[in-house]
Amino acid sequence: MIDKKELTAVINKALEDSKMFLVDITVSGDNVIDVQLDSMESITIDDCIAVNNAVHEAFDQDVEDYELTVGSYSLTEPFKVLQQYEKNLGGEVEVLTTAGSKLKGTLTSASNEEFTITVPTKTKIDGKKRPEIVDVEHTFKYDEVKYTKNIIQF
Repeated sequence: MIDKKELTAVINKALEDSKMFLVDITVSGDNVIDVQLDSMESITIDDCIAVNNAVHEAFDQDVEDYELTVGSYSLTEPFKVLQQYEKNLGGEVEVLTTAGSKLKGTLTSASNEEFTITVPTKTKIDGKKRPEIVDVEHTFKYDEVKYTKNIIQF
């Protein structure tokens, strides 16, 4: 079975001089490998082929029988790494907290420890008859959310 740490090192080395980054690797018990990449720009089929070739050069398929798929991460999937949060700053996201609350807002900041979204919220303001919509910031540590994902609007 192919070692996931070795595989990760090979892929990260192949991505060093690119704007791409590794999102996820899964290696099943029968050596079916799925590599998911993302980029601050776009990913082409040639980018995926280059990573595929780097893996094939590092791991001999005659010695270690494996099946390999390299592709770009889906827009509809939840974020898994910090770079995805950074890539989507200013974009609309949906957050499901571990407490079960679902919020939709604009991703305004992301760091290694936490991220912040701004949510338009109806709020009663003193001296006004009707509630007004006010932007309210919500900051979460990554372990406080089940998922964060893009809201795609057409």
